[in-house]
Parts: sequence; structure tokens; C-alpha cells
Amino acid sequence: MTSPVHPDPANPEARAVLTGHWPRHHAPPETVTEGWKDRPWPEDLVSVNAYVSTDGEDVLVYEQWAADPPAAHSPMGAEPVAYRLHRSGVRQDAPVPGCVVIVSVEFVGPDRRRQERWIDTVFDALAAETDPHPGGISGHFHVSLDGTRVLNYAEWTDEASHREALENSGRGTVGSAPEWRRVLEFPGVRESGVRRYRLHASLARSGETE
Repeated sequence: MTSPVHPDPANPEARAVLTGHWPRHHAPPETVTEGWKDRPWPEDLVSVNAYVSTDGEDVLVYEQWAADPPAAHSPMGAEPVAYRLHRSGVRQDAPVPGCVVIVSVEFVGPDRRRQERWIDTVFDALAAETDPHPGGISGHFHVSLDGTRVLNYAEWTDEASHREALENSGRGTVGSAPEWRRVLEFPGVRESGVRRYRLHASLARSGETE
């Protein structure tokens, strides 16, 4: 039941998310979805989604689960990270995304409140924008279950729009409001990264996606 339909990161059934990524030359994206055709579909697995980075070098898996996934489960042998959705923002009349931007942030040590404060700081900066870039569609902020990371699954109309937003700000943020300085200088951040992807294939349990 492969279908190139974008998942809904805000799906209320998805109480947990697993992500994993690896270089494309290690395993092509087809192996992500093809591997499920000969395996029983777990009762709590909502969807499996495979993406390829816009530079063609990286494969990402984004799995949605209705409950905590099995401890032994690991997408394609990559070391997965478990998250739960914390907060989302979606523009009205949102179009189908042409690009998914994954923003990852890792903190120095676990601190669940710090994860949430960082997300709130980003939302404050977004709210301060008087002229947000029209290419932005949504942001779905996930906190890792171990308390050390945040992942933003951001939907954009296309890759060029996201690149343009970063260039317009002149500092690697999607906006230029003064509040973005608080994001850039947020204490306790060990490292962060941004990568752009396109959906390659998706699977969902019967009756959800065609």
C-alpha cells in the first residue's frame, strides 16, 4: 500500500515518532517501504515515510506510532531517536508541501523543560515576524523522549523558498525579527542542523492512506 502522500505530523493518533537517517549509498529509500511488504504490520504503527534529501545524499525515515514503539525496533538498522509531538503551527489554507525541512537541535544533557522553552522561543520569534516568507507552511516541533533533542518537521512550498528565507535573514533563520537572536543565543545548545528533503514514499495501516 505504498502511496506518496505526506503524513500529518499533528495526527492525534501518533503519540510517538521514530526517526532515523543514513547515507543513501548505504541503502536506497525503496528498502524502507519494500521491507514492510513481507512483514506483519505492527498494531500500533500508524505510518512509515521515506524521504530523500534534496542533494540526493541522505535518506530519512519518519515513523508514527500510536504507542511507544518496541525497544528493539530500528528503521533499516540505523539508530533511531524517539520523539513525541509537543507543539505545531500551520498556516491557513495550507498547500501540499514540496519540501520538508528537518531542523534538529541537541542540548547539553537532558532537560525536558529546556526543550519546551526552546520551542516557545522559536514560536515567539515567528509571531514577531511582520512579513513572514510565503513559502512557509507549517512547523511541527517534537521533543525527544530522552530529553536531549528537539526536531522540527517544517513543511515548505519548495526548496528555493526555504533557501531564500534563510538568505533574506542574513543569519540562518527563517525570519529577521529581533526575537530570533534569543533563538540563536539560547543557552545549553550543543549543536544544531538543517536539512531539506522530499517525500519519496509512504505507507500507512489499512484504511488510512491511499
